[in-house]
Amino acid sequence: MSDLTSPSALKIAGPSGLLEAVMAPPEQTLRALAVIGHPHPLYGGSMQNKVVTTLERTLRELGCATLRFNFRGVGESAGSYDNGIGEQADMHAAIAALRASHSATLPLWLAGFSFGSFIATACANQAGAARLISIAPPVQSWDFSALSQPTMPWLIVQGEQDEVVDANAVYEFAESRSPPATLIKMQATHFFHGMLTQMRALLQDAPMLKDDFA
Repeated sequence: MSDLTSPSALKIAGPSGLLEAVMAPPEQTLRALAVIGHPHPLYGGSMQNKVVTTLERTLRELGCATLRFNFRGVGESAGSYDNGIGEQADMHAAIAALRASHSATLPLWLAGFSFGSFIATACANQAGAARLISIAPPVQSWDFSALSQPTMPWLIVQGEQDEVVDANAVYEFAESRSPPATLIKMQATHFFHGMLTQMRALLQDAPMLKDDFA
């Protein structure tokens, strides 16, 4: 088990070669582990995305050790884009790396922004996640309904002025889940320009993220 005291850039073993990643410690007592997926690799998505780094900071403040990483073919990660299939294997590799560096008994949270939210949702049940956080999930361009229904508490954050994802489709999708996903609506665009501080505050205040890490 690693004694991490500050964010660390590293390479982790992935199914198509090494994956570029950043592992960071919690900013309070360690209570959970969190892996974060980034937006679409073919449209400039990477672990440096500001929504991703905001998620990282927020989850650290909530007591999570975090790992954000580049999917295959992004940055210094080996391999090439694989239509969301290989990227799921990448996320499982990231989960394994974070668990190997900490107590494997700690609860796991999965989070993702846009494309990354689809990958996190696809991996959530198999990975035994305790929480799932989806930021602007692209429910019209990726078939979330074909995935197994997540069994853990699920929080969705959606901007009402999203120019990439149909906000109404996300609202309908969240309400159609059984049980429904918890939905936070924000007056924000897809990339939450000028709204990241508000997003951070809303996530910090979300009951499912601060009251029970089991």
